[in-house]
Amino acid sequence: MTRLIHLSDLHFGRTDPALAGPLLRTISRQEPTLVVISGDFTQRARPGQFEKAKAFVEAIEAPVLSVPGNHDTPLYNLFMRWLMPYARYKRAISRDLEPTFETPDLRVVGINTVNPFAWQSGKLSARHITRAMEHFGEDDGRLRVAVLHHPLQQPPTLDKPKTRGAKAALTALSAAGADLVLSGHLHNAQAVPFTQVPGVLFVQAGTALSTRTRGTPNTFNQIDLKPDGALSVTVWSATEGDGFLPGPPLSYEKGGTGWVLKGQEFASAPLRARL
Repeated sequence: MTRLIHLSDLHFGRTDPALAGPLLRTISRQEPTLVVISGDFTQRARPGQFEKAKAFVEAIEAPVLSVPGNHDTPLYNLFMRWLMPYARYKRAISRDLEPTFETPDLRVVGINTVNPFAWQSGKLSARHITRAMEHFGEDDGRLRVAVLHHPLQQPPTLDKPKTRGAKAALTALSAAGADLVLSGHLHNAQAVPFTQVPGVLFVQAGTALSTRTRGTPNTFNQIDLKPDGALSVTVWSATEGDGFLPGPPLSYEKGGTGWVLKGQEFASAPLRARL
């Protein structure tokens, strides 16, 4: 079975130090095919914060695919942010800002949505989407996953800038056969079909380690691809004294109208859409 572990918004420089060890042990026990980290490794992109993030990533025993977040570019050092925004990220995490990963059941492509000139808001260009579409290629039955930091859908009441180019990107990703989009940035967990393109499942990760939890526990996602093509999404939450514990899995199957939640657990599930 193909299993993804989805982490986001680690924010080294503002983490709960008691969580890193339990998180690494929990990930190891799940034996994932791939660990995805959708940005914001650091709080202020400082060298010491990146060193801690690097040590954490190197302790993960599975393959890791990551993309940068807006916090991974310097905020106050304008010279670096405008001329070499990813220098520290490349040294500590990965020189590839838009990596790819493949197995016989899976195609994953990272998309860099960071806009160094507008620190909070993300953006997607035609180049980003064209590259993702090329990587997905022809439909060969594999699960197609796009990974990006900024979400392509968010609640209208949320006071955060929306991602520029999100609507066009969703249309293009859907046309390219994307099944799943993983993102972070908002520090909350969700799993719901996109309103615009219900054939693409929107999975949002909370913050795995940061103290900036915004009223929710520290969480990460486990995504399992079943042999029949169904997906299950399980949110693991940090608890007092017990490390991370799983919530009830939500199972999705893809039909003619898009992804459909199986069963009646949706009404009380912790991943209920906030859109």
